[in-house]
Amino acid sequence: MKHQVLFVDGYNMIGAWPELNRLKKTDRLKEARDRLLFILSNYAKYKGIEIIVVFDAQLVPGIQTTFDEYGMTVIFTKEDETADTYIEREASQRINALTHVRVATSDMAEQWIIFSKGALRVSARELFNEIKETKRMIKSDTEDYRYQNLRRNSPWTSDQMTQLQNLLMELNDD
Repeated sequence: MKHQVLFVDGYNMIGAWPELNRLKKTDRLKEARDRLLFILSNYAKYKGIEIIVVFDAQLVPGIQTTFDEYGMTVIFTKEDETADTYIEREASQRINALTHVRVATSDMAEQWIIFSKGALRVSARELFNEIKETKRMIKSDTEDYRYQNLRRNSPWTSDQMTQLQNLLMELNDD
C-alpha cells in the first residue's frame, strides 16, 4: 500500500472550520492552532497517514521553524514565504510511485497548481467532513471494543444480547 502524506494549510483550516474560526476571531490564535493539531493528530493516527501542517510566517514572524507535535510535522514558513509556496515545493518533491500526496486547502489557485503537479487536493470542508466521520468511526470502534470484552465474558450469544437489549428498551418505555 502506498505511503499516505497529507499537507495541510493550517491557517486555511482555521479560517474555514467553525470551532477554530471562533477561537481566531476572539484573538486566541495559538489555541486555535493547538486545537487544529490535536484534531489532526487523532485523524492521522486512526487513518495511519503522515500529516504535515504548514503555517504562514505572516501571522507569526520569524525564521522558519519545524518541529514534531502529536506525531505530526509542524512547519512555520520563512518570513516572506507563504504556506502555499512551501506546500507546492515540498509536495511536488514527495510525489512518486510509492507515495500518495494530498493537499488540504480551499485556495482554488493552490488546488489547481497542486493538481497539475500530481497531488490530490482536499478542500477545508471535505477534510472537516472526513474528520467528523473519522470521529464517529473512532467512537463506534471504541464502543465495539468495550462491548466485545463484555460479550466475551457473557454466556449469551450476540443475538440473545440484542433481544435482551430490545426487551430492556420495551420495559423502559412502559
